[in-house]
Amino acid sequence: MIRYPRDMRGYGPNAPDAAWPGGAKVAISLVLNYEEGGENSILHGDAASEAFLSDIAGAAMWPGQRHWNMESIYEYGARAGFWRLHRLFTGMGLPITIYGVATALARNPEQVEAMKAAGWEIASHGLKWVEHKDMPEAEERRQITEAIALHTEVVGAPPTGWYTGRCSANTVRLTAETGIFDWISDTYDDDLPYWLEVGARDQLVIPYTLEANDMRFATSPGWIEGEMFFQYLKDSFDTLYAEGLEGRAKMFSIGLHNRLIGRPGKVAGLKRFLDYARTHDGVWFATRGQIAAHWAATHPHRRFARPSQMTRGQFVNAFGAIYEHSPWIAEQAWDLELGPAHDSAVGLGNALARAFRSASESQRLRVLRAHPDLAGKLAQAKRLTAESSAEQASAGLDALTDAERARFEALNTAYTARFGFPFIIAVRDHDKAGILRAFETRLANDADTEFATACAQVERIAGLRLKDLLP
Repeated sequence: MIRYPRDMRGYGPNAPDAAWPGGAKVAISLVLNYEEGGENSILHGDAASEAFLSDIAGAAMWPGQRHWNMESIYEYGARAGFWRLHRLFTGMGLPITIYGVATALARNPEQVEAMKAAGWEIASHGLKWVEHKDMPEAEERRQITEAIALHTEVVGAPPTGWYTGRCSANTVRLTAETGIFDWISDTYDDDLPYWLEVGARDQLVIPYTLEANDMRFATSPGWIEGEMFFQYLKDSFDTLYAEGLEGRAKMFSIGLHNRLIGRPGKVAGLKRFLDYARTHDGVWFATRGQIAAHWAATHPHRRFARPSQMTRGQFVNAFGAIYEHSPWIAEQAWDLELGPAHDSAVGLGNALARAFRSASESQRLRVLRAHPDLAGKLAQAKRLTAESSAEQASAGLDALTDAERARFEALNTAYTARFGFPFIIAVRDHDKAGILRAFETRLANDADTEFATACAQVERIAGLRLKDLLP
């Protein structure tokens, strides 16, 4: 069994209506990362100095040494940048989510007290602001546990949200497995929250951003002046707001750092954007905790049997009848590289169709011959499969007049004699008159054209049947 874990489908073409409070057209989540004092430093027991997200171009880690310039840049964020942002946000009365590195919070008690006094949400940003990508799973699990404990000591309450940032492939699963977080944000894959099933845990994920983020002041290509940051935020907001006016409301995350956006020339662009956004009606500034609470109440998770997670027996039992009397198609589809993208009607329809299309012509002919005549003897004897019976009834083929029945029987006989298999059509796409017209038109086809047409109709029937079973 080959299973592909990445979810490329998400909500698909029809995302849910966010139904933000008050009919808001967009929800804005302002996130302030508090990392100062939690970064790499030999003072913190690390092997080298920090090199990430500062105004030092091309910074590199200094093994075994303190990097005085790097340390002082981080200190600016705590000493000056934070308080400039605190005055801005409290002055505007805006709700803020803090991504707080536990060791940084422990080294900055005055700032923590100011966050709490302002009523800001303080989520966990891990134990230390370091890379997790090479961290053994057991060590990462231990650090998550320690981060929660230290956060609780320093803040006075455990964190209900989590974002690591420099995460590993295990981080999302490990944080979900704790079972304590209302939301986690170590993904960048959507404009809306979504549910992730991790074992028995239904974990809400609120995707974050690395592009509407002041970190671009410290990367290349990136922002070089506050106006550029303002313009990007404005363009993002205008697009999302317009989508909200069309009934497709989304979420807009904005990522900030004290030592970056807290500089005078940079914060001006942020302030300009906040003033602009607040001139619009229907804008909900919210913490990630508020967004999580709304989503859980408005869009609670509902589990269903996912094809990609079924055993072979479960899979064939559930989908073996999708192609008429041909369970071997389901058996072959189960052997494909299935994943979350195949847990929908369209996705699984494609997997089953691949098995059908890759079969020999004689195998596909047997599938065609497994289909019953329309309104034929099997239907009259009530010996159709449940699926075929319902489909024929939907077009009124179970209630024909004597004249109509005679016409169908004559067409069935002529068609089968000409092509060697029954006439197949997705009856749910047609009414009775339309079926008869198609019957007469297709009788004039050559054999190759009609074989291809019949095969396409078999796939269409399968797709419609799957829509009765899956999202």
